[in-house]
Amino acid sequence: MHAYVEILVRTVVAILVLLLIARILGKQTISNLTFHDFVTGITLGAIAANLAFNEAIKLTHLILSLIVITIMSYLLSVIALKNRKMRKWISGSPTVLMEGGKILEDNMRKVRYTLDSLDQALREKGIFNIEEVDYAVLEDNGEVSVLKKDEYQYVTKKDMKLHPNDQVFPVELIMDGVMIEKNLENNGLTKEWLEREVRRKGKKISDVFYAARGTKKQLVFDFYEDGIHQTIDKE
Repeated sequence: MHAYVEILVRTVVAILVLLLIARILGKQTISNLTFHDFVTGITLGAIAANLAFNEAIKLTHLILSLIVITIMSYLLSVIALKNRKMRKWISGSPTVLMEGGKILEDNMRKVRYTLDSLDQALREKGIFNIEEVDYAVLEDNGEVSVLKKDEYQYVTKKDMKLHPNDQVFPVELIMDGVMIEKNLENNGLTKEWLEREVRRKGKKISDVFYAARGTKKQLVFDFYEDGIHQTIDKE
């Protein structure tokens, strides 16, 4: 019975201590999960779990660990706030994924961000045609911020006078320079047709990083050679 009471008390203490720490560290920790917040959250969770259930470790030792972690996390937050270079190391920095409507393959490779992830992030923002995007930035918390091109900003179906039947679901045709033959076949398209469309651009299939048929059956291409010699520095 004594053991159950001890676990009950330790669990209550763990919850109360975590609530107190969350108050001290502020809303940033739960709203935007940066590198620093991610590490802090995992560490606090592990210590709190031991505080609640691991009777082999003294209660005072675990509370001391929580206090040390809280102080370190708070100091790192202060340092990140006052020092821009340290902020980049502690919290990370935004990465430009698209600039001027072009996909920046090198930047995506550096942060190990895939085309599938980019497509998903855009769809979650209601963007099914990649040609609508002017800039896309991967933020510190893993979210993608998007700036549409001028002609696509704040446009509704009523403004464009589009009938629902005029639109189709977008189809990816080439990813990472490789033709997706299954998508071509499922949509009544042929390899010869796609190769011909690519040749019209003066390119070969191997030159294409990404190609898709958009919601209005228009073809969208992004080539490995973007013609952008210097990208915007977000660091």
